[in-house]
Amino acid sequence: MKSHPSRTDIPRGFTFAATACGLKKTGLDLALLASNGAVTAAAVFTTNRVQAAPVRLSREHLQKSHHKIRSVIVNSGNANCCTGPQGIAASRATAADLSRSLGCSPDEILVCSTGVIGVPLRVKKILRAIPQLAQSRSSDAAAFEEFTRAIMTTDTRPKWAAAKCSIGGTQIRILGCAKGSGMIEPNMATMLGFLATDAAISPVLLSRALRGGVARTFNAITVDGDTSTNDTVTLLASGKSGAKKITSASGDYRKFCAALENVCRSLALAIVEDGEGSQRVIEIEVRGAVSDLAADKIARTIANSPLVKTAFAGADPNWGRILAATGRSGVPFEPSNVDILLAGICVCRRGREHPFNERVAHRKMLAKYVPVVVNLRAGRGAARVWTCDFTAEYVRINASYRT
Repeated sequence: MKSHPSRTDIPRGFTFAATACGLKKTGLDLALLASNGAVTAAAVFTTNRVQAAPVRLSREHLQKSHHKIRSVIVNSGNANCCTGPQGIAASRATAADLSRSLGCSPDEILVCSTGVIGVPLRVKKILRAIPQLAQSRSSDAAAFEEFTRAIMTTDTRPKWAAAKCSIGGTQIRILGCAKGSGMIEPNMATMLGFLATDAAISPVLLSRALRGGVARTFNAITVDGDTSTNDTVTLLASGKSGAKKITSASGDYRKFCAALENVCRSLALAIVEDGEGSQRVIEIEVRGAVSDLAADKIARTIANSPLVKTAFAGADPNWGRILAATGRSGVPFEPSNVDILLAGICVCRRGREHPFNERVAHRKMLAKYVPVVVNLRAGRGAARVWTCDFTAEYVRINASYRT
């Protein structure tokens, strides 16, 4: 991926803007993604029972507008979650003020927030900034870059990805960005993710494409096993590419889905790579389970084990922790059938240690990307989950996040 987006990465029909409205002590903290008119939209939201006010309002607006959305506004520095009636009033005021600046219905606005939970949102700061924010929006790549920075909290760097594909002989563009570093095991999406395309596609197929892509990417990552209260991924389709409209699950639809999934995967892996305090990405692949669901359950148990994750922090080839996590997953299997490969080295064969050079294994585990394969030899089920290691830096960041 290029270090900076170019003008040719920006889908036609979209503009971006960002500003510092004062919710954070320093830096950009308010971002806008807008279209020239209402466009087709799809979204997925957190499965946490505790849901932030903007999540609840955006669900409502998506339904009321029949998946026709004009803009997404995002603030960082405050989650606007567990803030009572004032929280939902703040989100409604944000949508109402932005709709006046854009000349559309409040129902055509999606609102997203990220930051500390339980702190009242100083919404007047947002409302004062909206007119200038709306006026300054641009289709330049630089404006998109500012958008990617304005949505960050504990992220150490912005995360974006782009893809192109041909629909009926015409090129379409897909562009996305995300924020997320901690409180990551989405079970739907990521902390926040925003995708735009200039493809023309029906609302039903757009939603299906998003949910399918999310299931195999954002839903397959975990940093710490915690699902955020604010998780949201939106996908807007302007139809401005000039390509023919995708109205059926044809070859063009499959090409679109593949390109969309590539963008989602790039963003998902960037979140894991930027996990709070992390040093390396760990790929957990489980093979030979009785079902894909069983394999996924085992992979997530391994990926979320503090003992496994701290072993990876020290590049310690302690395969026993991996097998023990497999055993407590709740999935029945025969331990004496299990093989484990760690960084490409067979360390466990048929449930027992397979002789290996620990120094070599340690050196391989120092890599930025470490694969783990667990083969249960019990069926054809398989799953892949990505996580990161746990270091003392994770504790430091989260011990002082609010203070």
